Amino acid sequence: MCMYQKQIGHALLMTMLAGVTGCDPAQSTAHAEDSPKPNAKSRAEESQGDPMEPTISKSGYDVRPLSKDRVADLAAKLSPEAYRITQKSDTEHAFCGTLLDNKKEGIYTCVVCGLPLFSSAHKFNSGTGWPSFYSEFDPAHVARHTDSSLGMARTEINCARCAAHLGHVFDDGPPPTGERFCLNSAALNFIEKGQPLPPESRPMETNVAYFAGGCFWGVEHYFQKGPGVIDAVSGYMQGQLVDPNYKQVSYEDTGHAETVKVVFDPKRISYRRLLEAFFEMHDPTQLDRQGPDTGSQYRSGIWYVDDEQRKLAEAFVAELQASPTYKSRKIVTAIEKAKTFYPAEEYHQDYIERTGRACHVANPW
Repeated sequence: MCMYQKQIGHALLMTMLAGVTGCDPAQSTAHAEDSPKPNAKSRAEESQGDPMEPTISKSGYDVRPLSKDRVADLAAKLSPEAYRITQKSDTEHAFCGTLLDNKKEGIYTCVVCGLPLFSSAHKFNSGTGWPSFYSEFDPAHVARHTDSSLGMARTEINCARCAAHLGHVFDDGPPPTGERFCLNSAALNFIEKGQPLPPESRPMETNVAYFAGGCFWGVEHYFQKGPGVIDAVSGYMQGQLVDPNYKQVSYEDTGHAETVKVVFDPKRISYRRLLEAFFEMHDPTQLDRQGPDTGSQYRSGIWYVDDEQRKLAEAFVAELQASPTYKSRKIVTAIEKAKTFYPAEEYHQDYIERTGRACHVANPW
């Protein structure tokens, strides 16, 4: 008997033991995957964050916890079944969810607040009777909590923004994650690919900037710490070779420079503030090198995406050059129109964060 055959048999057995028949959402439910906790404390009460401090996911969504009053307003608009499941941690019957057999392409959003939670690209048939996914839309969108309601430790999953109960996650899923996110259909809305996203399901409006300041490990690391910076990615840029790798950039004449792509929220941090941080992080007077690293791939550069960034960069460099700090030292930072950005290999991403290695780049924040 395969793993999923065992799962389906187990789920059906628990359903029969609980005396559940049919798909009437008004009936009480209980099963091994997910059980009702009518007296459970609201996750909205447990997960209150600072309402003045946005938390931005890598996919560009504000996932700071909503206030208890805001969640209550949104929950009041739900169907009785969706309310029972998301606000009371109840469960729909196995094989009765409307999204169980949905095979269309699209995204699954929180029925309460609209935050994207899962994607059809990660959906699979687990045979358990509930919609199953092996990965989240974005890990920051799905919160995990220990659930001991059945006398054993399980991992409950909730919407990170409104704390709506979604289901549980188990460690018996398929590759590459080995996880199975077991969801209630009533906790989700499905938006088919090609359909417009409602406002509550859209990412924040963001801008992008590109900076080259020597080895990208340190530059990426400190840009990520900037307030209003959503993501920083190491990569290669401004060369002629398509999709280069680290070895080619390091030992061949590709023309590329180690570059960091910075995605930021312009409402929280300005392009000028990024420029200030960039010039605090490295020495713009060093030509084709930075600290112990030498070669044109370590050159100082600003690759602008539009005319506004070009004007701001040129004006800022002129301002620095006229300052006492650089009056006797020439700034050699190149300012060029951005070409194609090629992300570096995975082992270069978050390198300092993962390895704990020190870097000569200064913290500008």
